[in-house]
Amino acid sequence: MTEQTGMAEQSEHHVQGAEQAKGGPWSIRVGAGTDEYPVVVGRGLLGSLPEHLGERAAKVLVIHPRALRSTGDAVREDLAAHGYESFTAEIPDAEEAKHLQVAGFCWQVLGQNDFTRTDAIVSVGGGAVTDVAGFVASTWLRGVRVVHLPTSLLGMVDAAVGGKTAINTAEGKNLVGTFYAPAAVLADLDALGTLPKNELVNGMAEVIKCGFIRDPEILDLIEAEPEAALDPTSPVLEELVQRAIAVKAEIVSRDFKESGQREFLNYGHTLAHAIELAERYQWRHGAAVAVGMAFASELARSMGRLSEEDAERHLRILRLVGLPTTYRGDRWQALLEGMKRDKKSRGSMLRFVVLTGIGSPTVLDVPDASVLFAAYQEIAE
Repeated sequence: MTEQTGMAEQSEHHVQGAEQAKGGPWSIRVGAGTDEYPVVVGRGLLGSLPEHLGERAAKVLVIHPRALRSTGDAVREDLAAHGYESFTAEIPDAEEAKHLQVAGFCWQVLGQNDFTRTDAIVSVGGGAVTDVAGFVASTWLRGVRVVHLPTSLLGMVDAAVGGKTAINTAEGKNLVGTFYAPAAVLADLDALGTLPKNELVNGMAEVIKCGFIRDPEILDLIEAEPEAALDPTSPVLEELVQRAIAVKAEIVSRDFKESGQREFLNYGHTLAHAIELAERYQWRHGAAVAVGMAFASELARSMGRLSEEDAERHLRILRLVGLPTTYRGDRWQALLEGMKRDKKSRGSMLRFVVLTGIGSPTVLDVPDASVLFAAYQEIAE
């Protein structure tokens, strides 16, 4: 078994590289190869959208899910009021959107309305919409500007930040995609006020992940005030969003195309993607990631890399916000086959992000499936 390490020492991510005018939105710039783009967190951000579309943009396509039809229409109307020729493309909700046929529909809308390289796309929705809209933008005419308006906690702290785009295939999740940076990400916290609690819980898995791999203050905040962590009006949740984005911004800026440390952002995702595949994408992503982190912590503990205390802290914090930590014991073989399709795999070698301590991730090669099976038994229902 071999492992790759390389996370830098701890620092104050909440402030480092970020800006916030008194009473105004918080922003941080994210590196994307030789370029960079802003991620803005605040309230009432729709009015700032035009400044990120490019001076030459005349047409804008707003891609939104069926469930956010009224929001998508409102964004389109606001753009029209600013002088843009604006259109909408309504796509299916959640993971049903991430299919080649849906991307093809969006390409058709762009083609029928003569979109050029100077025109733009705006995504409105959660992580699935961000993924497919980014993919469409990266492939239309080999790349047009895209601005993400994430409306879910998961979208704000994960999918919209980092420049990964993807669609799913029958063989697995996110197997077809590109690295393509947006022109900007506008995370309007007012959108969280309309979400059901289970969607906030879903997104909290990615926030907690950032705490485990890089910023332990995230974990401390959740343990101290778990109810406030799930309150969209609370300053606690606002700080958690900022901290999680800062973690991802730092790592992505160092490794835009996932050749090194960016793999650490996949903590919990190897098993999570296998669960989603086994469940035909009917499980929420955050729930699957939570189980994946519980599994990864048990794997690290069983191999002597993570303390009992830190492994138990995984279970305690995940349960504190209502996330699952177990999965069906009779699904192991299907999960193993799903994990073999993971993007981190190298030939027949399965690779997992594990921790050697809170804030200290490493990538571990595991050639022996029996080690994985033994760890899985500890979280199996």
